[in-house]
Amino acid sequence: MLTARLIDNVWATRKAESLNGFKFMLAEVIGGTGEGQRLIVVDNISAGIGDRVIVCTGSSARRMLGDDNIPVDAVVVGIIDEDCNFG
Repeated sequence: MLTARLIDNVWATRKAESLNGFKFMLAEVIGGTGEGQRLIVVDNISAGIGDRVIVCTGSSARRMLGDDNIPVDAVVVGIIDEDCNFG
């Protein structure tokens, strides 16, 4: 899983039929080795621009959508309210 900040909406008027109905957003990874990397994510939990989120990737992302055949690589699975620092 990754932490990211949602930075913009992504509109795709033409896409695979299995992607209809999904909200796409542009996310930028924060923290870790991938910091600054941008990726397109499916926002399945109604997060918004500026939110810090938890992003699930790979086959786990597809399972979050209930279909392993959907061509999705990253899904927002949580909104970060507050960071915790463990000793």
